[in-house]
Parts: sequence; structure tokens; C-alpha cells
Amino acid sequence: MGYDLVIFDNDGVLVDSEPLANSILAGYLSELGHPTSYEDSLRDYMGSAVHRVHDLVLERTGQRLPEDFDVTLHERTVAGFERELRPVPGVEEVLGELTAHGTGYCLASSGSHERIRVGHRVAGLDGWFEEEWIFSSQDVGQGKPAPDLFLHAARSMGVEPARCVVIEDSPLGIQAAMAAGMDVFAFTAMLPAERLPGATAYFGDMKQLPGLLQLPV
Repeated sequence: MGYDLVIFDNDGVLVDSEPLANSILAGYLSELGHPTSYEDSLRDYMGSAVHRVHDLVLERTGQRLPEDFDVTLHERTVAGFERELRPVPGVEEVLGELTAHGTGYCLASSGSHERIRVGHRVAGLDGWFEEEWIFSSQDVGQGKPAPDLFLHAARSMGVEPARCVVIEDSPLGIQAAMAAGMDVFAFTAMLPAERLPGATAYFGDMKQLPGLLQLPV
């Protein structure tokens, strides 16, 4: 059965940003006296909105992060994106096939609208997404793993959740899609399948996605 709407996560699925973003986050937290490795950042924060960083640091240490943490992290991340961000290999071909077959798509990201737009401009993906096809955790009360963001995207695009499929690469994103009542295909380029439990299907190369989506030949 095909789908009426494909909802893409952004970081790690459309743009190859997860290694860079998690390296920057781990370095900044360590600098602030909260030792965090790159692997720690992937495990605890990959796919989440920044409020989760505040929540976990407070829960674990009893300390609050500086008031300017979000602004500084954003500035460092955007600067990193400007230097070296690239699209995920093969994703433009997938978007081209969806467009050719008339299959609706959008993105739903834990990142801010500004971060999404900067990333797409640098990676050359800005021509593939209309403004009304871009959804951020800024738009809803709770980010992933709550289902709010995916449900908001489906509602805004006029598609029932059961007719949507989410393309995700993080455990939190998979949990959110499942909670929204949507199928979810896990992209295993960053994390292996065993660290992404519960997905409907798994794939490690974007060239495999059109087949999973059962696009007409």
C-alpha cells in the first residue's frame, strides 16, 4: 500500500548534519562543565529539541544551563552548517521521484525554522520545499518523542495519520511517529537498526526508499 504523505525528518535524513551538530553540542556542554562525548550526544539528544538538553542536564546535575545557551548553541551550529553542510546522498533523487509521481511530502524537524532554512540553503535543498511544507518543533507544545509535531504536519497537509509514513533516523523520532499512529521507515546511516527499535522498515541507502514507498514504476 502506498502513502498519501511522506514526512521527512530533517537532520540526518535530508541534510547530513547530525555528526556536525552533535559534535558541536558535545563540545559546548563539556566546555560548560558537563562532560559529554559525541556518542553521549547521539544517545541522549539526537533528534530532540533543545529543551531536552536543559531537562536532562538539570535532572542529572541539579544545575541549569546558562540563559544564553540556546542562542550560543544556535550560533555555533549555524556557523558550522555554513562551512560544511551537504545533502544526504541520494535524497534529491528521492524528492524528484516523489514530485514526478505526485506524492505529497513535507518535513517535520526538531530544529528551528531558521536552522532548517540555513541548512537547506547551504545544502542546495531550498528549492524542494515550499514554506508551508516545513514544520518545526517551534510550532507545537511538545517536541519528539511526543506525537504533536507529526500530527500537526499531517493535519496541516490535509492527510490522515494512517496515510502518512515518516522517514526518521533517531529513536526519539521513531517513538513520535509510532505515537502518532504512522508507519515509520528508519534510515540507518547513523545508527544501526538495533538502536532504532519499532520501525516499520529499515534502509541504509536513500536509493532503497522509493521501493519501500511503493512508488509506481
